[in-house]
Amino acid sequence: MNHRVVITGMGAITPIGNNVEDFFDNVKAGVCGIDYITNFDTESYAVKLAAQVKNFDAKSYIDFKESRRMDRFSQFAVAAAAQAINDSGIDLDKLDRGRFGVIVGSGIGGIESIEKEARALSVKGPRRVNPLFIPMIITNMAAGNIAIKFGAQGVCTNVVTACATGTHCIGEAFRNIKHGYADVILAGGTEASITPLGIAGFSTLTALSLSKDPLRASIPFDKDRDGFVMGEGAGILLIEEYEHAKRRGAKIYAEIVGYGATCDAYHITAPSPDGHGGAVSMINAMKEAGIEAKDISYVNAHGTSTPINDRLETLAMKAAFGDEAYNIPVSSTKSMIGHLLGAAGAVEAITCIKAIEESFIPATIGLLKTDEECDLDYVPLKGRKAKLSYVMSNSLGFGGHNASLIFKNMEV
Repeated sequence: MNHRVVITGMGAITPIGNNVEDFFDNVKAGVCGIDYITNFDTESYAVKLAAQVKNFDAKSYIDFKESRRMDRFSQFAVAAAAQAINDSGIDLDKLDRGRFGVIVGSGIGGIESIEKEARALSVKGPRRVNPLFIPMIITNMAAGNIAIKFGAQGVCTNVVTACATGTHCIGEAFRNIKHGYADVILAGGTEASITPLGIAGFSTLTALSLSKDPLRASIPFDKDRDGFVMGEGAGILLIEEYEHAKRRGAKIYAEIVGYGATCDAYHITAPSPDGHGGAVSMINAMKEAGIEAKDISYVNAHGTSTPINDRLETLAMKAAFGDEAYNIPVSSTKSMIGHLLGAAGAVEAITCIKAIEESFIPATIGLLKTDEECDLDYVPLKGRKAKLSYVMSNSLGFGGHNASLIFKNMEV
């Protein structure tokens, strides 16, 4: 027996707001969260810009002693999970803890702690390395810390698929509930990699924008795009079996109805040149949802602002949607918050759900110059009011990973 799966709570830590309400208000206003890096001195770096989280206080969610045992990526995740639980109104004491799970991933994990402890090792020797170094850096500790804090004793795992991590985590949570293995799962992604090594690594890979203008750095689908802008933060959904949510009178934001996951099996960083893997991911998600391209009201694209991704993602959407591709609004919120890597898909899922709730299609801000190879409706500069029925979110990750989710308006 298959079960319906719904979203009843959301939490977000982002470069343009440290909760869902502030985040989406700024999305609607087209606020750009990109600015000059302040986390460290960038004098010797070609890359100067990032989308940093502002004014985050871990102690608002985690006691001081506990927070010192977590890397920043775990702190973001626990904070967003706390928001999602509070938003859902769920009574944790009434849950069957064995059917309450966590599937939260990070693309990179505790890179800030790795850098800090590598310096300690180099300067002070091996005895001065933090004894909690290993549990602070491993990517599964975001999920582990959430489970410990909130008593989730069901499935607890993390998916690590680079930039597709958050989307895969939500998709796997969807499948777990759909097939009867859980009633409630906290799912999403988290990342905190705006660090000297993180920026240096992506910079030497020539993946990052070299722009010095915050408004012309992350410009998905624009002819002048030259790379992505690193972001950070977390997005967590409280995902619930439909009848379970109904019984407790929960507010239901949207239903998850489709999930696609494929691999290009082509290259460690570049997408397949024909866009086939991404297209099949979208097609599979539509098949599971029982819909066609004409039913899609809006697509939140991966849209990284790299020359290759945006061109090939456009090609993939044309292959998946056929001629209907030209009728579907597509936008990239990375134009506002940069690329949150493992957290990107989760925060973009929240964008999709809020878009449904508020009947609003977010813009691709900064899109000024048309690229002949990117010729779909990318909702340039200004968002639109529109009633949305089915919304798709796409993520593509290093390693050839592709993932697509479809959310349904409960009024359809």
